[in-house]
Formats: sequence, C-alpha cells, structure tokens
Amino acid sequence: MPLPDLEAWAIFAKIAETGSFAAAAAELGLSGPTVSKALSRLEARFGERLIHRTSRRFALTETGRILAVRAAQILAEGEAVEAEAQAKSAAPRGRIRVAAPMSFGLRHVAPALPEFLATYPEVAVDLRLDDQMIDLVAGGIDLALRIASLPDSSLIARRLCAVQLFLVGSPAYFAAHGMPVRPRDLGEHACLLYSNSPRADLWRFRHRDGAEESVAVKGRLTANSADALSDALEAGAGVALQPDFICWEALAAGRLVAAMTDWAPAPLGLHMVTPAGGPRPIRVRVLAEFLVRRFSSGAAPWTRAA
Repeated sequence: MPLPDLEAWAIFAKIAETGSFAAAAAELGLSGPTVSKALSRLEARFGERLIHRTSRRFALTETGRILAVRAAQILAEGEAVEAEAQAKSAAPRGRIRVAAPMSFGLRHVAPALPEFLATYPEVAVDLRLDDQMIDLVAGGIDLALRIASLPDSSLIARRLCAVQLFLVGSPAYFAAHGMPVRPRDLGEHACLLYSNSPRADLWRFRHRDGAEESVAVKGRLTANSADALSDALEAGAGVALQPDFICWEALAAGRLVAAMTDWAPAPLGLHMVTPAGGPRPIRVRVLAEFLVRRFSSGAAPWTRAA
C-alpha cells in the first residue's frame, strides 16, 4: 500500500480553510499549479471530486466536506510535531566532539569548558588533544581548533587570532651564553626542539625589513609538546621557539626573555575549523560562539598582553 500523500492532505486542508486556491498557495508559499496538482492527486487516488470548481468559485463536495475535517487534523498534527521539534532543537543538547592541540588544549580549552558546560547543562563535550592534524570527517569531529598557516581545504575555517612565536631563554642562560643577534648566531646555542615542526632542526626567520635567514640548530632536548620545554627553558638549559599562548606569563614575570626581536618566524594563527556540509547543530553553534568570545584577538589574555 502506498504511503499517504501527507503534503497533498495538508494543501487540501489549507484550501478548505481559506476558501481559495490562491490564498492557500500564498499562505503555504507555493505556486498555484502546485496547489492544483496536489488536489488532483487526492482526487485521482479516491476516484471522485473533493471540490466543485469553476473559474470564479468553488465548493466542497459531500466527500470533500467529510475529508476536510480529517485533513485539518493531519495539518494541525504536522504543525504541532514541527513546533515541538523546533522547541527541542532550540535547547542545545547532545555530545560535541572537539579536537585541539595538546598544549593549547591543556592551558586554555580545558580550563574554559567548565563555564560552557555550566551554561549548557544538556551538552556533553568529548575533548581530544593531539598536535597532529586529525581528519575531522574520519574522526567524527564536530569542531577543531588548529594552530597553523592553514592550506586550502574542504573545511570551513575561521581565524580567531594571530599566534606569535618568540625566541626565548632565561635571563641566566643569556647572561652565561650571550644574547643572539641574528639567526646564524643560534648555531652556537643550545636549542630546545619541538619535534612536531616540519623541520624541528631548521629554524627560519624573517627580519622586519624583509630579509630572510635560516639556521640549522641542535640541542639535547627534543619534545613533541612545547609545554614540555618550559621547565628546561626556565632552568637555563637553552633557547626555544615558543608560542605566545605558552610563554606570555613567563615573559611578563621576567622568568623568560625574548631575544632577536627584529627577527620572527612565519606567523601562525589560531583557527576554528568544522567539516563542510549543511547547517551545524545548535550545540556546535553555541560552542563555536563561546570559543570566538573566549579566544578572538583582544579576548584571549596573551593577545591583550602583546
């Protein structure tokens, strides 16, 4: 048995309610021919007319009057179902899978989440921290934060703020080993290396006047987390390239010093990315808005300190 033609029933109910094909079409946002075809489908299914119509007026047949009552019930029930669904979707609920870099996630995302969870008590967050680029679609990730110079991709990306890398070391280290003036000087320094860089042992810099210089560096400590270098840096074990969101407090307190400030590595950015596709669930939208408020330029504390 074929499924009921619910669209045609709803259109028929609206025709009966308004007393006009044109008025029904206007209320439903449909064309006149669409409304006429829907009625014709019902009449063909029952093998009799539901409406007597002329060029000027129409009247419901006896069968049409009986069925119009049931059609109105179908339309009302459908409208009630949609209203209930919209009311439920307006309250964020469900699980959000979020990916973020390890250090940034530990230092900034995880501390921010209690406020978000308190605001939206029916939302759960599955936070995955990894400095590798996770495939959002394959991993079922709803939203990711990435620190990179993003290539073109099928993802939808929004830049939240710039991320600056500083060449930093402790005052004691520079007092003992001297302050490097330009990149080539780093070949003589103990460098602490972040292994997730494309070339951890090759540091590239650009001078504020546009000159570029690269230097091969070496050191005795390499880690796949920039946070893992922080203790060694403050203990005077060497110098490292550290992002502002990690080292800004140590710089402000004087535990670390920025060197070679006329030279800088290529700029990066904090980006929020989501898979391409249709509208995002409201739970993902409210988290995205929360992260924008928290980490946009001027909102994030390390950007205010810059």
